[in-house]
Amino acid sequence: MENKKLIETLYYCAAQCTHCYDACQREKEKEQLQRCITLDEECAEICRLTATRLEKNSENADKFLKLCAEICESCATECEKHIHLEHCKKCAEACRKCADMCSQPVS
Repeated sequence: MENKKLIETLYYCAAQCTHCYDACQREKEKEQLQRCITLDEECAEICRLTATRLEKNSENADKFLKLCAEICESCATECEKHIHLEHCKKCAEACRKCADMCSQPVS
């Protein structure tokens, strides 16, 4: 897989998670979204960090990718519980795609 596409996907996922985090904070049901909010924040952070490590050709990139895939999966699963919220739906989709790409061999 081409790293450029993966890096773009990681940054896109981070952006979707950040948007979802912000939108969840403004929801009336904010109390029921606390786990989603936490995972959005963690997922955005690990996606940005992993993208940066790939850009710098880190020798530990594979470890970051593995952790990133796991956190993206967790975030997607949680966001899918709130699929009635458009921001959660889009975040779940981005996280699933990112997790899938992070699980592929790096070129």
